[in-house]
Amino acid sequence: MENRAHSTIDATLLMAPGCSHCPVVMEALTRLIKAGKLGRLEIINVAQHPSAGTAAGVRSVPWTRIGLFELDGLHSYDELRRWTEHAAANSGFDVYYSHLLETRRLDKVITLVREQPATLRDLIRLLATLETPMGVRIGVGAVLEELAESELLNTVVSELVALTRAADPQIRADGCHYLSLSNSPEALTAVQLLLKDEDSEVRQIAVESLKVLQAVNQTESDVDGL
Repeated sequence: MENRAHSTIDATLLMAPGCSHCPVVMEALTRLIKAGKLGRLEIINVAQHPSAGTAAGVRSVPWTRIGLFELDGLHSYDELRRWTEHAAANSGFDVYYSHLLETRRLDKVITLVREQPATLRDLIRLLATLETPMGVRIGVGAVLEELAESELLNTVVSELVALTRAADPQIRADGCHYLSLSNSPEALTAVQLLLKDEDSEVRQIAVESLKVLQAVNQTESDVDGL
């Protein structure tokens, strides 16, 4: 993924007395401060300030926020360094979204995509390889269903069209289906091309997706004609 920007990154750690993993994370974050990777580190004892945990929606500690990335549990120095570098370069959202979906935090992904629209392309990137776990692929689909027919989804039509040209039929089928959630003429053209795909399942999904897109575009034409 391309780097979008570079900036000084701050971090927050929520910890509590008796937490065996908290000192490990605290030490790692302190090392990142000393190495110049972090600009500031705020450490909050949730036993003394429970409202901080409530505000962040935290159920257990240690909990770390580095830039936009929120990380639960124990993480090594190297892991935290990589997240810090990603945060500074505004990269790594595909990895982060995969992590969130694997830990069943779909609502967090939807919220973050709405707040950071450019990262929707990072989410789509997870569909471009079958190495992405099935649970994550399903989660990506749930996010796209949530964004159906929105202007935000229309910003990634080109990326979805690219999926329809993949070598693997499963990826082509996924791209075709998710294009049906948009109302873009570009999506209509890409789906029509899949009507002659070599894979029967892809062809079937193309037929179903084409019906949806034609209905949406017809409705818009009727509205424009009023």
